[in-house]
Amino acid sequence: MSKERSSALGTDGRGGSNAKGRDGAAALFRDGLENNNNNSSSKKRLEDVVEKSSPSTSRGGIGREKERLAPSTSAPGRRLQPAIDGRTTQDKNRYQAEEESNTDTEESDVSGSDGEDTSWISWFCGLRGNEFFCEVDDEYIQDDFNLSGLSSQVPYYDYALDLILDVESPNDNMLTEEQNEIVESAAEMLYGLIHVRYILTSKGLSAMLEKCKNVDFGRCPRVYCSGQSCLPMGQSDVPRTSTVKIYCPKCEDIYYPRSKYQGNIDGAYFGTTFPHLFLMTYPYIKPAKPTQIYVPRIFGFKIHKSAQ
Repeated sequence: MSKERSSALGTDGRGGSNAKGRDGAAALFRDGLENNNNNSSSKKRLEDVVEKSSPSTSRGGIGREKERLAPSTSAPGRRLQPAIDGRTTQDKNRYQAEEESNTDTEESDVSGSDGEDTSWISWFCGLRGNEFFCEVDDEYIQDDFNLSGLSSQVPYYDYALDLILDVESPNDNMLTEEQNEIVESAAEMLYGLIHVRYILTSKGLSAMLEKCKNVDFGRCPRVYCSGQSCLPMGQSDVPRTSTVKIYCPKCEDIYYPRSKYQGNIDGAYFGTTFPHLFLMTYPYIKPAKPTQIYVPRIFGFKIHKSAQ
């Protein structure tokens, strides 16, 4: 009896478990069918959507892809085209600027060629280091009275005078290169000796006044003179004795010019008289004497005269 009950219970348990398994399997099967149906329906919906949208979206996608690819392939061309155009315009502008600069240089060359036709006096006064010189009038040079006594001081006097006055002589071709160099140096010396006489005349003083107003002669290096405009002068009237110096009318002392080119000029080309005659002719140019002087000190205390 117990075996039958246990077998019955066993069969009932197995049957119950089997029934439950069948029910679960059936439920899973139904869920799978429903999922498949849902998936198939979703697939159909997607296919329908794709089929409906494929004529437009696919073309649009292809168009977009073409547009996307087109800039990538043609973008460099499109992007470089403005840059190329920009470079061409820059090149054009640069070319125009070069043409303008070339024209300017041509004009300067033309002016330089015209400058070659200028007088020797203008050329000489325009050289570096000759800023102290003023241009002497041709009429003054052509007057023999103003040149008295210079023929004995200057070698090749006649050739040098012709060179200063731009007079072409047929004998110039007969000179050698060394003689031409001597004539050029003689012309510079002769002009300097004429210049020292000319700047003592009314016209010469007026010309030097304009240069003094333009501070062509430099300023006084003394601190307490406050940049006073100076005047050129020589320490001797004899040529080749000393170089030119600058005279300060405020402290009444002389100094070396700041430019080494100006420092090589002979002081006899300006003489010892010019600055003082200039200040007497134009007394308003002469400034008041400085009131301040430098006092040497040590730790703030003045140095006694006995210790100096």
